[in-house]
Amino acid sequence: MIQVEQVSMEFNLNRGKVRSLKEWLFAKVEDEKKRKKERFLALSNVTFSIEKGEIFGVIGKNGAGKSTLLKVLAGIMKPTSGSVKTKGTIAPMIELGTGFDFELSPIENIYLSGSILGYDKKFLDEKIPEILSFSELWDFKDNPVKYFSSGMVARLAFSVSTLVVPDILIVDEILSVGDIDFQKKSYQRMLELMGSGTTVVYVSHNIESLQNLCSRVLWLEHGKIKQIGDAKEICSNYQNNKEE
Repeated sequence: MIQVEQVSMEFNLNRGKVRSLKEWLFAKVEDEKKRKKERFLALSNVTFSIEKGEIFGVIGKNGAGKSTLLKVLAGIMKPTSGSVKTKGTIAPMIELGTGFDFELSPIENIYLSGSILGYDKKFLDEKIPEILSFSELWDFKDNPVKYFSSGMVARLAFSVSTLVVPDILIVDEILSVGDIDFQKKSYQRMLELMGSGTTVVYVSHNIESLQNLCSRVLWLEHGKIKQIGDAKEICSNYQNNKEE
C-alpha cells in the first residue's frame, strides 16, 4: 500500500539577507561557503513499507522529521531523493484548516475543500447536513470562519477530511484538537475508519494511543530511523530512552 525507498528531504536555510543591488552582486560572486547557506536534512535515507489495512505509528521528538515525513507521504512535498509509492486515495489530516478561506462561511469552505479533494457539487450538497451535524456548526453555518475559535475550525476540517472512507489516512496529532467531547467523537470516528480496512499512518506524542491503535511504530530521530517494529516494544524503548 505504501512503499518508501531511501527517502531524503533537504532544506536550504539562508541566514544572509541581501538588502541592496551592491550586496546582491557581491553575494553572486562569493563562494558557496561564504553565503552563509546551511543545508538542513529533515529526512535521511528513510526506507520502510506499510501493508494494506495496517495501522502504522510514527513517534519522535519535536524536530525529528515526523511532519515532514507525513507531507512526503501525502504528496504535499517531493523528496530531495528517493521514492514514495502509494496505492489508492489519500486523505491527509495535517495542519487542519489549511486550505480554508477564512473570509468564507463553513458551507462555502465545504465546497472549496471538497472540490480540492475531488468531490463534485452534487455529492457535497448531500453531505453538507452530515458535515454540519458532526462538526456541531449548524448555528454558525453562515458566519465567516475568521470569527471561529481554533477548535471550531478543527471540527469543521476534521468533518470534511473524514467525509468518505479513504484507502490511506494520514493523521498528525488531530485527536488533540477541539474540546473534550469532540476529541471523543473524533477518536470514535478514527476507530470506525480503522475498522473499515483503511491504511492509517498516525503521528502522535501520546504513547498510550500509539500502543493501543498501532500494530507497528517507526521511531524517528534527527531525520533517521532509530527503530521500527512492534508498537509496544518501540514505544517502551522510546519512553525508556527519554527517561535516561
